[in-house]
Amino acid sequence: MGKHTVIFRNQPKILATATIAGPKESAGIVGKYVDKQLADDKFGEDTFEKAECKMLTYAIEHAIINAGLEREQIDVLVSGDLLNQIISASFAARDFNIPFLGVYGACSTLAEALAIGASLIDSGYLKHVMAATGSHFSTAERQYRYPLELGCTRPPQAQWTVTGAGGFVLGKEGDIAITSATFGKVVDYGITDVNNMGAAMAPAARDTILTHLKETGRDPSYYDLIVTGDLGALGSRILKDLTWEKGVDIGKNHVDCGEIVYKVIEDEFQGGSGAGCSALVFGSYLFDKLRHGGLRRILLAATGALLSTVSSAQGESIPCICHAVSVEVV
Repeated sequence: MGKHTVIFRNQPKILATATIAGPKESAGIVGKYVDKQLADDKFGEDTFEKAECKMLTYAIEHAIINAGLEREQIDVLVSGDLLNQIISASFAARDFNIPFLGVYGACSTLAEALAIGASLIDSGYLKHVMAATGSHFSTAERQYRYPLELGCTRPPQAQWTVTGAGGFVLGKEGDIAITSATFGKVVDYGITDVNNMGAAMAPAARDTILTHLKETGRDPSYYDLIVTGDLGALGSRILKDLTWEKGVDIGKNHVDCGEIVYKVIEDEFQGGSGAGCSALVFGSYLFDKLRHGGLRRILLAATGALLSTVSSAQGESIPCICHAVSVEVV
């Protein structure tokens, strides 16, 4: 439907999810909805990178269990993360003996993985697909910004990378369907501040959301919620201004996962970000609302900043992407 949007005629279903949250995240709105709350953000490991991989492995394993399936029934694992060479996803995949598609969309990875998985099921090629992603504050912070030991002061526009992971089992039966996907294109408004992810990613979110609404012929009111992944408080306000400039008002039903993930947003500056942000919030709190009647239609538009430490050191701006999937109770 249009150039960028796919309508899934067979409506692939989300059979089950599993989520795991770090100590800070567990204290927020998602705490009582996650499968596992961590008291130790190292998860019993000796490095944060190993902890992140273990968290992703947990989310994948328990999503399969929650779906009432065996590992052998998963046809392919679609997963990625924020680390160089997506090592958390790749190392987790080696434990499952499942065909693996590694994807990288930065913080948009969940929506990308869900869109790919839904496409494979809708086509009839596969029966069960696992989509999964995660992130960890301590791994992302020292990869993209500063060594943790420096104790650098965080600027007020900064977000806090979510420590969490989510796994989603897709199949053909059930009542929570992925009905469409809009594949985003790279958008770059020239932002160079690696601490200002909200401002960098908001234009990509605007582009994909408006494209989705135009190509589907839908009004924002069609959805109970239009959910972005990790723009944070500032990025969310920028997005609403950008869509308003184009004559579309999403202010009444827009919410950002990064803006609501923590208990007191003022203590976390702009809120959360990271590949695990939308996976954690959507896979726990929002999915529970879909299952139990609080919500019926959600547009999940996860955003990602496609930068690297090398590109930032060379003075490059931050190209961004946003992919969207519509999830509906059918």
